[in-house]
Amino acid sequence: MEQRLRWSHPGSLVVVAAAFLASAAVSSAGIAVLDEHWQKRKELAEASAREAYRPDPYNVTNSFNIAVHRATSLRREMGEKKKKKKTKSGGPCKATNPIDKCWRCRKDWATDRQRMARCARGFGHLATGGLGGRIYVVSDPGDADVLNPRPGTLRWGAIQTGPLWIIFARSMIIELTQELLVSSDKTIDGRGAQVRIANGGGITVQFARNVIIHNLHVHDVKHTMGGMMRDSPTHTGPRTKADGDGISLFGATNVWIDHISMSNCEDGLVDVVQSSTGVTISNCHFTNHNDVMLFGASDSYPQDQVMQITVAFNHFGRGLVQRMPRCRWGFFHVVNNDYTHWLMYAIGGSNAPAIISQGNRYIAPPNMAAKVVLYNAEFFLFSSLFFSFSNL
Repeated sequence: MEQRLRWSHPGSLVVVAAAFLASAAVSSAGIAVLDEHWQKRKELAEASAREAYRPDPYNVTNSFNIAVHRATSLRREMGEKKKKKKTKSGGPCKATNPIDKCWRCRKDWATDRQRMARCARGFGHLATGGLGGRIYVVSDPGDADVLNPRPGTLRWGAIQTGPLWIIFARSMIIELTQELLVSSDKTIDGRGAQVRIANGGGITVQFARNVIIHNLHVHDVKHTMGGMMRDSPTHTGPRTKADGDGISLFGATNVWIDHISMSNCEDGLVDVVQSSTGVTISNCHFTNHNDVMLFGASDSYPQDQVMQITVAFNHFGRGLVQRMPRCRWGFFHVVNNDYTHWLMYAIGGSNAPAIISQGNRYIAPPNMAAKVVLYNAEFFLFSSLFFSFSNL
């Protein structure tokens, strides 16, 4: 009950949001010098976090659940009619949840890409990315010059100001020489191609808002040593070492990560830290990794109470060990995911997180010592399916 009251009376969290990032170590953000440019971005991120924070998060979780029930009820009512519905390729429609249903079965999705901006659900539902901006086509997989990136590269598009919808001319492997800094109001849309971010730096959304990252393969990301880097058309500055996260959100607001395949990164697959909030991670496939998802990096950073994240419709597959996710401080809706492998535990928590697990399927590994679904969470609502190995 005490935990429920904390979320029903969020006045203290408004203060937390106002003080957001005040005690953050600059070096942990990757910025070597917090100059006027980054200070302004930090202040905008604070304002975005205050605006995105939902005083009653149960309204968001209930809305998400209603959307799921409507989608599943409609499929049952359609019955045989659904089997006759075809995609552009002629195969059966593969939309199985309200997020995919919003765009995936439309024949014109490739010519109406920005429709997807209306499809996010959960705490990241306000993420519209590059909606209203022009289409930018990545034609060059190179990333040799991080101070003056070439037009046609992913880095050039990611650092532009204003809305931009980034797509890819063909399948490609992009080996980032440094972490990729994504600015506000961007969509990275890999639909229609096989795009791999691999064997180099990862993707960082830092002090930015309104970002969609969709349909990429992110794997074998390594740490990068930092140095001088351009993060906007008008600003360059020094960066410190990046740890090797696949996707890192730092002071980021209204972010939707969808249909990403991730594995084998040097640090985490997805890290959400430093008062990032308004985030949805959906329809992703995670394999072959130890520390999968970290939400809140420090037990001594209560500002992360503002953090609100939806984790939905993901598959946690082979070769995973722990942190699916590991949660601190905030409010987390972990819903309709499929857990088929883990070694230590599936979901972990500390420092009084609110974790709601609904509709998940947990299939424990054959190791009896690994049959821990929940580890060290103070407040946990559990409404999921669990299958031990012996029941399969």
